[in-house]
Order: sequence, then structure tokens, then C-alpha cells
Amino acid sequence: MKVKINHEFHYEVEHLLKTFVDKVDFVDDDEELLNTIIEEEDAFRVEATIKEITYSELSAKDKRAVKRSNSRVLYDLMSKITGKVNHYGTLVGVRPVKLVHEMLEKQMSDQEISEKLYMNHRISEKKRALLLEIGKREAPYLADVYDDSLVSLYICIPFCPTRCLYCSFPSNDMRKKGSLVESYLECLHKEIDHAYENLIKYGKKVDCIYIGGGTPSILRDDQFETLLSKLDKYFDTSSLKEFTIEAGRPDTITADKLQVFKDHHVSRICINPQTMNQKTLGLIGRDHSVDSINSVYEVASGFDFRSINMDLILGLPDEDLEDVKKTIDSVLDLSPTNITIHTLAVKTSSRLKETLDKYNMTQSELVEAMLEYTEETVRKAGYVPYYMYRQKNMVGNFENVGYCKPGYESLYNIRIIEEKHNILALGAGAVSKRCFPREDRFQRIANIKGIEAYIERIDDVIKKGHTFFEM
Repeated sequence: MKVKINHEFHYEVEHLLKTFVDKVDFVDDDEELLNTIIEEEDAFRVEATIKEITYSELSAKDKRAVKRSNSRVLYDLMSKITGKVNHYGTLVGVRPVKLVHEMLEKQMSDQEISEKLYMNHRISEKKRALLLEIGKREAPYLADVYDDSLVSLYICIPFCPTRCLYCSFPSNDMRKKGSLVESYLECLHKEIDHAYENLIKYGKKVDCIYIGGGTPSILRDDQFETLLSKLDKYFDTSSLKEFTIEAGRPDTITADKLQVFKDHHVSRICINPQTMNQKTLGLIGRDHSVDSINSVYEVASGFDFRSINMDLILGLPDEDLEDVKKTIDSVLDLSPTNITIHTLAVKTSSRLKETLDKYNMTQSELVEAMLEYTEETVRKAGYVPYYMYRQKNMVGNFENVGYCKPGYESLYNIRIIEEKHNILALGAGAVSKRCFPREDRFQRIANIKGIEAYIERIDDVIKKGHTFFEM
């Protein structure tokens, strides 16, 4: 679609229109869609026109209000033209529950919140109910949001046995980069040392730790022993509110490694099959079997971790509804405390994006059926949704939802998504978030992405890390 605009909201226009059409080109003439914002005496007039069909509305002279009005006008027009309705309406952001938190803080009623979500954003009734349910479930875990002394610590281990087809994370294939692990860990330990010194200096307390990646469990037992011993020494891990290690792939998990985790007070682990269909595992580049998932889960459940999460992805290439039913039913037979349901997102930096024409991709109608079956089935099994986020280029423009057995919500997941708590992130590609909830803002501080660059410039990384504390 060729679009001509006379305003600054390029990002919102492009991503909203991409929920209706495959391609958006901004042009100076010969447009299919004309989108204008004209200043009048007491308001802005927002208009969108396709051929002879025009939608418009007046907006207050406030940038946020104008942006919302423009999105509504475009959405209403495109919905009229295409006959398509998006469950999330005009929303292109990844954290829609934040809207609910804003309104809960104003003590608005459930009905008022639902009505405003529709009037401002055109969100469907079903998704409005989901957003409100999650927002209210998250609220107790954000009760200490204004306590600036609390910090969650994220540690990145950016190595994997292989790189999955859909992956866009800072992950490196061990077959190519395995020789860098020792040097990387040496630099990571150095960064942890300096972070601890700053935490003490500035009176901050770590009450939650998450080790992610990558696949952290790719490390040897002795490497984990050294890393976790350091964390024990600095942060009294026995008293943390939550300590998660994303063990990830079953081909990296052993009983000995799980014992190391248990010995160092890890309370939550993730075993992430993504699918329980063997053909799909091979297609997406995971060299383990469905049987190994079941076996590893059985071993892990014997260690009495407080919580075990399992990640699944809906919309993987060549999967149909029966494949998803098999995956969901198989995971429910294991009865983990957490099940995180992702909708496939085709990321720019993934192998999937580069080779998209080779795969039979799931259409949005089928993904919706997959999500409906999943939600209905896990709810019947006693799970409740407790956090949610969205991504660009998601199949069907849907969402990722974390489900849990009541009382097993992940503190870190809620904090990282709602962006109201300080997250100090260490390692290559890690992104810290310094939050100022009273001012309704936060600031990202990104580490160097590449492993080689991280190792070579570790002193620069440490120096930049001081910024987190000095804000």
C-alpha cells in the first residue's frame, strides 16, 4: 500500500497498516491512502482517505491524543475497506497491560476500563477481558513499585547447542563460538564484581535473579558452580524472592546440573520444548527428542524446585491444530507450574525470515483457533493468565501469554514486562532498565551485543554500567 502522510507518526502508521496489508510504502504522490493531520483553532482534525472514502475526527491539542485519534481513524477506515477486525485494534505496542495499570491506579471500575480500552483503541471484548484479568493479577506483584532500592538482576549466557530457525535473541551456536565460553565467563565475572560494588555503594538490594540467554544450561557443571557460588556470596540467594535459570533445551540438562542449581538455591527453572511434535523439532533445528523432554522433566520434578516453566510456540511452520492439541495435552500431562504460550513472530534477524518462502506458514485464522483451544484447555486444567506481551510481526497479530497455577506467578516476568522495576542486566546483549515509575518513564542501557566485542571491550562495558546507578 502506498501511503502519503503529513505528520510524524510514521512508526504507528506503518505497523498498524501492516495488520491489514503485507507492505507499506510512504510516498510523496500517487498514494492509495492519504493520511493528514490539520491544525484548527481549538483542535486538530485527523483524516484518512482511500479513493472517495474518508474517515475523520477532531482531537485535542495533545500529542498523545492526536496519535491515538490518527490510529483510530486509520483503523476504522481500513476495517471498513478490508472487512477485517483486529482483536487488539489500534495497538502496535508490545505491553498492552500497561494501559490497564494506568487506569487501575486511577481507581477506575472494570466497566470504565473496558469501555475506555474500546473507545481509545478498538480492542475486542475478549481481549479487553484478558487484559483486565492479567492487570489485576499482576497488581500485587507490583505493590513495591516505588521502592527504588529494589533491583532484579539479569545475567545473559548467550550460547546455544544450535540456533533455532525462529530465533532472534543474542544466541551463538556452540559449534561455532564454543571456544569463547571461558573468556566470556571471565569477563562476565568481572562485570558481576563491579555491579556488586555499585549495588552496595548506591544502597540497592537484589531480590530477584534471572539467568537467561541463549541456553544457560549449555555451561558445564563446574562453570555453573563457580558462577552460582559468586552469586551466593554477593546476594544471599537463599533469601531471594525468586531465582530462575532458563535451563531451556533438554539436551543440555542433566541430574548433576540440576543438583548444582538446587545446591545454590535456584527456585525456578524453565524446560522449553516449544513443541511436542518430533517432525517440527527437526524442522526448527532442535536436536532433541520428545521422549527426552518427558525424561528430563521427570528428573527435574524430583528435585522439588518451587516452579518449573515450559515454553511453547503456536504457529510453527507446517503445524496444524491437531499438532498443537498434541503439544498442549502432552505438556498438561506433565503438570508444570507455569506454561508460557508464544505466538510465532517472524523476526528480521532470524533464519526463518531469511528463508520464509521455503515454509508452509500458519495463517491467522488457524493461529486464532490454536490460541482458543490452548486457552480453553489450560484454564480447564486450573491455570490462569498472569502476564502478557506482544511482538512485531506476530502471526495473526496476537500475543504471548504466561499461564500459571495460582500462586506460582513469576515475579521477574511481571517486572520485565511492565517496566516499573529496576532491571540490572549483565552480559553480552543484555539490556538494563532504570525505572522511574513516579515519572512514568524508564531508560534502557544496552550492553555490547557481540561476544567478541563484549570480551574485547569489557572495560567499556563496566564503565557504561555505572550509568545505571548514577541516574
